[in-house]
Amino acid sequence: MKATSNESTENYLETILVLSSRLPVVRSIDIANEMNFSKASVSVAMKHLRENHQIEVSDAGFITLTKDGKSIARMIYERHTLLTDWLIRLGVDEKTASEDACRIEHDISKKSFQAIKKHIKG
Repeated sequence: MKATSNESTENYLETILVLSSRLPVVRSIDIANEMNFSKASVSVAMKHLRENHQIEVSDAGFITLTKDGKSIARMIYERHTLLTDWLIRLGVDEKTASEDACRIEHDISKKSFQAIKKHIKG
C-alpha cells in the first residue's frame, strides 16, 4: 500500500521526533537508515518539509522540527504508541500491532481517537 502525501509527511515528522530523542543530532542519513529509504527519497522529503516550515536544516545538515512540525509529530507519535499498546493488550503480537497502528494513526478521526483514548485510560 502506497503512503499518501500526508501520511508520508507524518511518518517523516514522527521519525525525526523519535530519532531526536535517541540521537544528539538528526541528519538525513539517520532518517534514511531508520525508515529504510534511499538518501535521495529522504532529500526530496526534507525539501518538502522545509518548504512547509515543518523542519529547519542547519548549515551542518542537522534537522530539527519547527513548532508546527513538532506538533504534528507528537500527535502522530501519541496515536502510534497508544494504538500499539492497545492492540498488544488485545492479544496482537508487537510487530503486527505496531504495523497496524502505523496505518490506523493516519486515518482515524480525532473524535474516534479521543473516544479510544478515553476508553483505554478509563
